[in-house]
Amino acid sequence: MSVHSTLTPSAYTMLREQYASRLPTSLEELAGPTTGTVDLPLHVVWSGRRSYGLSQPRSQMSLYRTVLAEGQQQDLVAFLNRGLLIAQWPMLRTLISRPLRDAWEDRFPELPADKGKAVTAA
Repeated sequence: MSVHSTLTPSAYTMLREQYASRLPTSLEELAGPTTGTVDLPLHVVWSGRRSYGLSQPRSQMSLYRTVLAEGQQQDLVAFLNRGLLIAQWPMLRTLISRPLRDAWEDRFPELPADKGKAVTAA
């Protein structure tokens, strides 16, 4: 049984609202880097890996997963890039919690809900 299926409706709603409160107004605000290495601050990742190479797909996916789950609004804007987020979203959405995924997809219809709806990241 997955962790996601054990959430009560009230726990789901609470988590979704917490994630929604941190979202930027639009994806256009996401102006993070597209190349190089990103070193996350301790308030985003307090243990384990803090440095991510954007040229490595797994590293890039791990960075986005971490920032989406743990970052505050200013972190989302600083470390995420609109084009990379949209390009990764079909896979990324399967790696994050349902409340987090739903908060992003409800706010930003340009994020494809499945691989069949994927759009160009340009």
